[in-house]
Amino acid sequence: MKTQVLPVDEQSIQQAAELLRAGELVALPTETVYGIAADARNGEAVRKIFEAKGRPQDNPLIVHIADMEMLQGIVSQVPERARKLAAAYWPGPLTMVLPKGSEVSEVTCAGLDTVGVRMPSHPVVQQVIRASGVAFAAPSANLSGKPSPTNAQDTLTDMDGRLPLILDGGECSVGVESTVVTLVGEHPMLLRPGYITKEQLETALGEEVLVSAAILEKLKEGEVARSPGMKYKHYAPKAQITILKGSLARYQAFVQEHAAPGVWGLCFDGERQILPIPCIEYGKEGDGAAQARRLFTALRELDKQGAQVVYARCPASDGVSMAVYNRLIRAAAFRVVVL
Repeated sequence: MKTQVLPVDEQSIQQAAELLRAGELVALPTETVYGIAADARNGEAVRKIFEAKGRPQDNPLIVHIADMEMLQGIVSQVPERARKLAAAYWPGPLTMVLPKGSEVSEVTCAGLDTVGVRMPSHPVVQQVIRASGVAFAAPSANLSGKPSPTNAQDTLTDMDGRLPLILDGGECSVGVESTVVTLVGEHPMLLRPGYITKEQLETALGEEVLVSAAILEKLKEGEVARSPGMKYKHYAPKAQITILKGSLARYQAFVQEHAAPGVWGLCFDGERQILPIPCIEYGKEGDGAAQARRLFTALRELDKQGAQVVYARCPASDGVSMAVYNRLIRAAAFRVVVL
């Protein structure tokens, strides 16, 4: 299969819409990361996503819509909590897990009785959904386990020959996948952190939002993944990453002791010059939004540089930084050293 990469214009939007209606795949930008889209109601089309990514079949996908009317058939009910969050943060990088509707494919939901839904704000996604009339399932457009792509070139690196079309809409503005909150159950619970924070969810809902233990820890044996990004090692370059928790001075001393060919650092802005190993910077210390925009590109750059072992400066674990820590700890397969 030849993969086309096209700039976004009226013609390429229509081409994407026709492919989706025909049960084919399209990779396209969202405000979070690039995604691979297929008609969420068409199980055969959605299976092509799992094949293209090499993604385990028990890892559910998120359905993308353009307006509230499209929820009909995708979900079986829209609780008041969902209306509050939609009013506050849709369109935007927020996914809500709701009771599954009759029209969405079992393949999309990995056999669960729930479905994750979001209304992205990126104009390209909005145009493609409206042009096609298709609510589409879309995970990140990377090979399973690798860092998510935030531009068309990184998408092509992973997906060349695996799908017919990539729409090039430039760099993504957020850089990490959407916040996922489940509204099924007695209390709302954060399943995956993102740009919309726990505190923002609580402000909109007027109640406490619980935090799943799986955000910062491995899922327990036999535990069901209710959201993408919970179950498997994710977002990882080829190098072995270890997160180092501690001050810059202690980090500096540690990497000095462990310096060797193939050893790289993942550090904050302005630190590279004073460190004794080659480093990639991934944002200003304490600035979760900046780190989120650059994390996946930095992880991919480590692969391009041939890094074999990476020691990463540890981000904070609150606000938007919780999303960065969540992605990095999975990229590191939960290897953390406290200095």
